[in-house]
Amino acid sequence: MARYTGPATRISRRLKVDLIGGDQAFERRPYPPGQHGRGRVKESEYLLQLQEKQKARHTYGILERQFSRYYKEAARRQGKTGENLLQILESRLDNVIYRAGIARTRRQARQLVSHGHFLVNGVKVNIPSYQVEKFDIIDVRPKSLQMLPFVAAKESFGDRPIPAWLQVVQSNLRVLVHQLPERAQIEVPVQEQLIVEFYSK
Repeated sequence: MARYTGPATRISRRLKVDLIGGDQAFERRPYPPGQHGRGRVKESEYLLQLQEKQKARHTYGILERQFSRYYKEAARRQGKTGENLLQILESRLDNVIYRAGIARTRRQARQLVSHGHFLVNGVKVNIPSYQVEKFDIIDVRPKSLQMLPFVAAKESFGDRPIPAWLQVVQSNLRVLVHQLPERAQIEVPVQEQLIVEFYSK
């Protein structure tokens, strides 16, 4: 499936938020890219809604069509659509691997999942968008544990806080999903209500 492979910093600057985390290039130039980046832009209601949608899309590395499907699924579920949407996005396997501290970025997590390094409940899964469920157990394949990314993950374990809905066993990088995340446990710079307003038009 096609995906955006360009510079992430450019997207962060366009949306005026550090989507990577600790992006020094963004900190040096926290204004939109391009010749007219420092010019004033009239921030209409539609623009704000569009920017929030794009923030969510690029934060999780998802294309427009798939994001639209996620929104429709969130709207079908009981509860608040915006919160349902963020829960679906957080429950992607690549995001769970990132949140567990096994990968430094969501891009790296996506690559590790695509290369078949993980088992979910004992079954090999190589689909980054796979939806993790409550009580799932995620393991690194035994043959993969000696690879550099996983050795580095063990050594740097604890450097990044792990959300309360996950538990990670450092010795073998086993991830236990205690529950699906609630809105208060999802730390993303997104106002989900604006996304709902965008799709409600």
